[in-house]
Amino acid sequence: MNKKRIFIVAGVLVILSAIGSGGYLFWNVHEENLILRSELSGMNESLKLTKENFFRSRIENADLSDRNKNLSQTVREQLDKNTALETQVMDISGVVQNISGTVGTLQKLSQTDKELLKKYSKVYFLSENYIPSRLVDIKSEFLLDKSAPKQIHAGVDVFLTDMLQEASSTGISLKIVSAYRSFYDQISVKTGYKMIYGSGANQFSADQGYSEHQLGTTVDITTSKLKTLTTQFDRDIAYKWLTENAYRFGFVLSYPKGNSYYQYEPWHWRFVGVGLATRLHEEGKYFYDLTQREIDDYLVSIFDR
Repeated sequence: MNKKRIFIVAGVLVILSAIGSGGYLFWNVHEENLILRSELSGMNESLKLTKENFFRSRIENADLSDRNKNLSQTVREQLDKNTALETQVMDISGVVQNISGTVGTLQKLSQTDKELLKKYSKVYFLSENYIPSRLVDIKSEFLLDKSAPKQIHAGVDVFLTDMLQEASSTGISLKIVSAYRSFYDQISVKTGYKMIYGSGANQFSADQGYSEHQLGTTVDITTSKLKTLTTQFDRDIAYKWLTENAYRFGFVLSYPKGNSYYQYEPWHWRFVGVGLATRLHEEGKYFYDLTQREIDDYLVSIFDR
């Protein structure tokens, strides 16, 4: 009987112990479950906040993107305006430069004697009052007759001097027989020729007012050896040198063989400017082959080097 009670008591104790242990375990699980629930709730709240922040960020990014697009468009429009403005400024600058160039050209033309490139020799007429704006004496070393001073247009003098000096440096001694002649000097010359040659003088001598010499830009050239004006000048090396080099100094032959104005004059050289002389040389033409309109285009640059 005692053993039975002992077993019963022991069983009760075991049951009570199991119940106590299970209650303890249940309580621990419950507490841990509460903790996990709390942590899960916190994580859910954090996730909610993260989602809200994410969506808010997307909205802000979208707004920023739109603003950037609008800003980019504004910047492009402004750049386009700036480019258009720069183009306008460049166009205006070009117009101003063209106007300045035109004004400069007109001013230069207004200061240049318009008679200097006219086709005289039976075409245009110079009155007895015409005298070149400024005349200077040709250096005596270049004159055939040093005792008879000769004058040339001041603007032509430097070109003539350079030409004669370069010829001299190659062993060719060019000499000036005549240069500027006034209206009245031409009357005397023509009268003298008429007394000797009669009407035949018209073949080689211009009437007063029609002579290129009155312009002060024309010279008659010979050599120390020939000492006179003769068609034989074209057989001299000096003539060959002139035909090959005179254009570089602005001089051209006025009356070549076969011209319709006067007889062939290989000694008669007129200054027309380097630009026009170069064109004539390159094209194999002579001054009177061109129209007056073509010639006038070179007036503004007649004294350009």
